Amino acid sequence: MRSIAVLNQKGGVGKTTTTVNLGAALAERGAKCILVDLDPQAHLTAHFGIDPKDGTPGTYELLAGTAELKDCIRTIDKRISVIGTRIDLAAAEVELANTIARELILRDTLSAGNLKYDWMLMDCPPSLGVLTLNALCTAREVLIPLQAHFLGLQGVGRLFETVQLVAKRLNPELTVLGLVLSMHEKGTRLAAEVVDDVDRFLTESRNQDVPWRHARIFSTRIRRNVKLAESPSYGKTIFQYAPKSHGAEDYLALAAELLPPVKPEPIAPAAVAAKPESVVTPEPPAKPVTKPKVVHSAPPAVPAPTPSVAPAIAKPTAPTTPPRPAVAKPRPPAPVTPVAQPVPAAPAAVVPPAAIEKPRPKPAPTRKPAPASAPASPSVPEPVASS
Repeated sequence: MRSIAVLNQKGGVGKTTTTVNLGAALAERGAKCILVDLDPQAHLTAHFGIDPKDGTPGTYELLAGTAELKDCIRTIDKRISVIGTRIDLAAAEVELANTIARELILRDTLSAGNLKYDWMLMDCPPSLGVLTLNALCTAREVLIPLQAHFLGLQGVGRLFETVQLVAKRLNPELTVLGLVLSMHEKGTRLAAEVVDDVDRFLTESRNQDVPWRHARIFSTRIRRNVKLAESPSYGKTIFQYAPKSHGAEDYLALAAELLPPVKPEPIAPAAVAAKPESVVTPEPPAKPVTKPKVVHSAPPAVPAPTPSVAPAIAKPTAPTTPPRPAVAKPRPPAPVTPVAQPVPAAPAAVVPPAAIEKPRPKPAPTRKPAPASAPASPSVPEPVASS
């Protein structure tokens, strides 16, 4: 279970809003979360619509030792549980003033309960008293909501000093997870300057032995959104009140940055490896199917009857060949079709008729002299007839 203390000694920077809606965003992604209210103002308790004066025990009873852990847990839904509080928690610092190891009471109580959750988020008060020290001794990571203002930047420096002191003396595993910019206005020059100062400070601490050497500024900026301010009055998270608002989008993106992205990677190759194995198994049965293809060798086993059939089949093949020359017969008309020869004959026929008409009138005069020679011939045979 990852335990995170949402902490900033400056008030009004969105600690309670971040604790509630980040826990709800993790629950939306399938994680099981428990939220602990350590602020005497009981804003986290009221955010879920719980009446702090209903008599249900909470963190005050846990620190005072007057109630058991199982009696203090309230179930909101199947993935979110809450340990609430009431205004009496403000008296805990005075009542625990003489208690030995009062900074470790909450850690020992929660560890003895064997909580079965994925995440535990603790909403801390805007101070560095006993309640905040109990949260720092119980948690392993610190998440700092920061509004990009000058006064908010000054409080971060003192908070780092407190975290370093607790990590050195009470909780060696404590580290600063990072800073998340809340109520962010990206269009202002002041916000850009504050972000640059924090980023430069964290970069210079990379090689130092300090709890914040691995801290970062989360790329997700929680934009200023009215829906985030309205949802507590209805006793709902931003995902119940306005799931499509910018606030819901931002906290889902922040939850995605916190969740480890390594888990789905090994699952994908395992699933892919199973598929090729299932594909390879059907291939062997396909190979034996190729062997029956040799059955084509069976026809050669029956060649004895086939020879007698072969000649009979050869005869019909002979008649099939004659139609092929028949197809060749239409080829001669193909050369006849070119009318190139009659085309020249046409002009030749036109020329001779003109020439023939001219000689026909000429033989007419030659025929006229022929009858002139006729009278001379009858004179010779007539005398012979009289005798």
